[in-house]
Amino acid sequence: MKHKFAKREVSLAVAALVTMTALATATGVASAAGKAAGTYVTGDFHNHTTCSDGTLSLKKLVNKSVDTFGLDWFVQAGHGGGSSRNCTISEDPFEPVAPALGLSSNSTGPYPPFTYPAGGQPVATVKGPNQLWQDTLPGATLADRQALIKGVPIGNPRVMWRWQEVKEYMYPVIEQESRNRDKPIFIGLEQVVPGHEHSSTAIIDGQLPATGFGNATAVAKFEYCFDRADGDTSRGAENQWECSVPGSFNNGLIDPVAQKIIVATGTGSGTAGHVKTVEGVKWMGAYSAQTSYYVPAHLERAGAFNPNGNNGFNVEHLRDFNNAAPTVAFGFESMPGHQADANRGSYSTGAVGGGTFGGVGVYAANIGGVWDALLGEGRNWYFFGSSDYHNRGSFGPDQRESSADFYPGEYTRDHVMARTGTAKLGTQTIVDGLRSGNSYVANGQLIDRLAFVACVSYPGPGARTNASVEAAAATAAANNTDTNIAGCATMGEKLIVRPGAEIVVSVVVRNPVGTNNAPYSFANPSLKQIGVTQPLNAPVLDHIDVIGGKVTGYASPSNLAAYAGLIGSAAAGNASAGIAKVFNSATWTALPDGTRKMTYRIPAVSASQYVRLRGTNLPAATPFETDASGNPLLDFGSAGKIPCLDALCPAHMTVVSGVKYASFDVAAWSDLWFYSNPIFVEVQGSTVVAGVK
Repeated sequence: MKHKFAKREVSLAVAALVTMTALATATGVASAAGKAAGTYVTGDFHNHTTCSDGTLSLKKLVNKSVDTFGLDWFVQAGHGGGSSRNCTISEDPFEPVAPALGLSSNSTGPYPPFTYPAGGQPVATVKGPNQLWQDTLPGATLADRQALIKGVPIGNPRVMWRWQEVKEYMYPVIEQESRNRDKPIFIGLEQVVPGHEHSSTAIIDGQLPATGFGNATAVAKFEYCFDRADGDTSRGAENQWECSVPGSFNNGLIDPVAQKIIVATGTGSGTAGHVKTVEGVKWMGAYSAQTSYYVPAHLERAGAFNPNGNNGFNVEHLRDFNNAAPTVAFGFESMPGHQADANRGSYSTGAVGGGTFGGVGVYAANIGGVWDALLGEGRNWYFFGSSDYHNRGSFGPDQRESSADFYPGEYTRDHVMARTGTAKLGTQTIVDGLRSGNSYVANGQLIDRLAFVACVSYPGPGARTNASVEAAAATAAANNTDTNIAGCATMGEKLIVRPGAEIVVSVVVRNPVGTNNAPYSFANPSLKQIGVTQPLNAPVLDHIDVIGGKVTGYASPSNLAAYAGLIGSAAAGNASAGIAKVFNSATWTALPDGTRKMTYRIPAVSASQYVRLRGTNLPAATPFETDASGNPLLDFGSAGKIPCLDALCPAHMTVVSGVKYASFDVAAWSDLWFYSNPIFVEVQGSTVVAGVK
């Protein structure tokens, strides 16, 4: 669905922007911020095929993500280690499946939106991309085919190491899919992290060159060298890789045969594994500082760090990564995938926090927690989400319901600023956009536009008005871009001001008119509890929280009390963080196309600080969803608490004493949030926001 601002609104906004620029010039401030033109583009960087533990072919996953759900960019990133299945083989011809929602189940259609495309479900699990490498590689005999699987032989059926899958088989398919669509579709890796659980990574060196054929050798080498699940010791067969980090004292830990660090299991394995992981981040920083990213995934899920195993991440590990390579390790995936799972995000009692909160891990969902601790240091540490698509649980890949995962772009979208200027969108633009922190994440298409800006205002004839800043933000939102004005900053940027300055903060979002991707039109059961009847597939933004906190500088690794600790400790919190402002229908300006405009002022700043946003479709004090202050409540265990009484409530929901309760995908579509990344304000003479330009 296309949405446009009314011409009158755009004209007024442009006029106000011209006025504001003139005022900036009058006070001796440069009239242009000098940023290349850009737009927010949507994508996903964590998802799976049968080459790890997913259920789809590489081609079908790309098709669903980019063609069906309209993503602008896409990174395929399955687990490291290896797989016996060949994800480069497409699905078999259409096979009718249970109609579920009553949709067409014949091979000729008609097909409702996003349902049963030609070439639909596999005939059987042993066909299509579930076929084995050892059965589908060229060769007259099994021995001939197995001989093409390189490295140390493992598994029966024979497993192909991930480095070979990526380098020799998956990348050529990905490149062709990208060329076919003229979109940046490239390959990454969900690293199985030594000492921890998983991280979303990519290295774009070699991928999608302007001319000729590219390669994913850098991704493959990183996987061999630093993935916990890669037990190959062949040095990548004919590649003869070695995994040293320039100038590192830990090169002495490298095994002379495998030419990589091998971590023994048991006592101390978590601590030793973390050392290897930091070496991997340093390696990316040494060889691909501007062409890679390292983003810990669903980082609360596996619990707290275990020095003798491979569990989760504490705050000190995130600091270690950012210290090792700040242009590579610049954020976390605290909005996990698996949003339709019975335990939302696939988080349960073993996760840090005991589950997700409104679909977000406790490290970001808890105001004053781990994320605010990192932002309170002035670190470039940003918030991301993903689909983590594996399957749709009890449903087939072409059905609209899900009791497990959503497709990339179907539910969760990363909106990333891509500064292309006059060039076309490319891999470097995406990585640069992720690194910039100029991005936001929204679930369920709750918003599809955001302009978030902070501008300095000093007394005198050049003082900025709320209206002028809001008009500039409205123009940016109308064009799906950001503001580009001297004396102003947006997400991932810092504004340097004199003590005593006022900061004008303006937010313009669009809660799109029409329906989202939810297949359900019955009333949202969470809202029905409080007497609000709102179709599940037409969510309405209820309120936005502006969250702020002070910046006090980096914690030193030598000060363990400030640097390392579990959730709830001083090291993992920022007591200054809190809700600075709440906007809702009573305090914002609403336009017919779903745009919401709001502005406030921070008076007489004296200390460096940051502001960030979150918003939801749920009012404060919605039972089992939000507390009296509007904070999200724990998702785990909520199934069986919110009844779904509409006749159209689907049969797969949790049933207690004959009553259906919100659960699985219905629970996810009911409870929607968006999170922005922060804007920093550095006050001269106060703490320097060292991690941000």
